[in-house]
Amino acid sequence: MAAIHIQYRFRLDDETTEVMDLKVDDRSLEVDSERSGTPDWARLEFRQCPHCPLDPATHPDCPVAASIAGVIQRFDGVFSHDELDLEVVTAERRITSHTTAQRAIGSLLGLLIATSGCPYTNYLKPMARFHLPLATEEETMFRVAGMYLLAQYFVKLDGSESDLELAGLMKIYDDLHVMNSSIAGRLKSATKTDSSVNAIILLDMFTNMVPYSIEEHMDEIRYLFDAYLNRS
Repeated sequence: MAAIHIQYRFRLDDETTEVMDLKVDDRSLEVDSERSGTPDWARLEFRQCPHCPLDPATHPDCPVAASIAGVIQRFDGVFSHDELDLEVVTAERRITSHTTAQRAIGSLLGLLIATSGCPYTNYLKPMARFHLPLATEEETMFRVAGMYLLAQYFVKLDGSESDLELAGLMKIYDDLHVMNSSIAGRLKSATKTDSSVNAIILLDMFTNMVPYSIEEHMDEIRYLFDAYLNRS
């Protein structure tokens, strides 16, 4: 299996270093799921998302919960606003930042969730392929809208009707909000500290922001495309 390698290094204030080495299949864009077992809270039937299409008979584990279980366990003891140094290393670049635990963990969880194989997060795989750690709200809006519109180009080439009104994107993010809420509920039962729960809540804030930004703030980035709009 060819793989995309991404390393997350967390250096905590007590000088502890946690290293997460991820391998993402370069075709399926799913994270290597090798693991010895999953905790009870990661079983599909434990607080299963109300809109989940999976059957416990064929999918005993929740794909999202199973993909993040190792991270949750390793950071159960770290609080949301604990500060740390984050370093993310890919084949192309190295990104470093001094930030809060919830923001750093949220960046990693976002990548793992996108590559988990959940039917509702599969739409995020293109962004996972070109992962941008610690993306801002503006960067996220730009990347999400760009990803979706490029997807519509391929949809049209495939002979189907494209969605330039972004209605389908709204539905994707509505479904993600339901999923995030259920995952946060799982984590409240699984963790002693708040960093992982708040990391999911922070991700969900971005999830809720996207439909609002599309409806209310797309004009704010229109100026970036003046060269396309004002061609003579």
